[in-house]
Amino acid sequence: MKIFYRLLAICLIGFLSACASPKVTDYASQKPTLDLSEYFNGTLDAYGIFTDRSGEVVKRFTVLMQCHWEVIDGKKVGTLDESFEYSDGTKQKRIWKLTEIAPGKYIGKADDVVGEAIGASAGNALNWTYTLALPVDKDVYKVQFNDWMYLVTPKVMLNKAQMSKFGIYLGEVTLSFYKR
Repeated sequence: MKIFYRLLAICLIGFLSACASPKVTDYASQKPTLDLSEYFNGTLDAYGIFTDRSGEVVKRFTVLMQCHWEVIDGKKVGTLDESFEYSDGTKQKRIWKLTEIAPGKYIGKADDVVGEAIGASAGNALNWTYTLALPVDKDVYKVQFNDWMYLVTPKVMLNKAQMSKFGIYLGEVTLSFYKR
């Protein structure tokens, strides 16, 4: 019976913490205002770390991004070409295709994203949720990302992305972007 009550308590804590999550609209009045097609246009540099659930830095990495936007069928479509270089010497490439489906509403696709990323922006903030096929050793795990970006200045954006599987927190990616 103790196990049942412990599981119930864990579920209740998870439910209550989910209710307390911020919404992108909470940032609607924050400046500078984030315009994805303006910020992610041209060359950007990013610097990041991945921390595990204990807070230990597991990987450091840099990203060189080449970005551009065009109008296709009346919608803004962005290509974010990301080249990652990790502290262990490995390299990775990810090319995002972002589509603005309504003002402040986006979908995103990339080869290692399962389905579509769903995004919303307001004020200086953007929130993405998506499932990523993450290679670890010789396996690939489908993990969920809750990804928040905050425009700090017209050239600097900070990014925090929580990673989970089956609702269990696995770690966090922290990035700083700099627009050249």
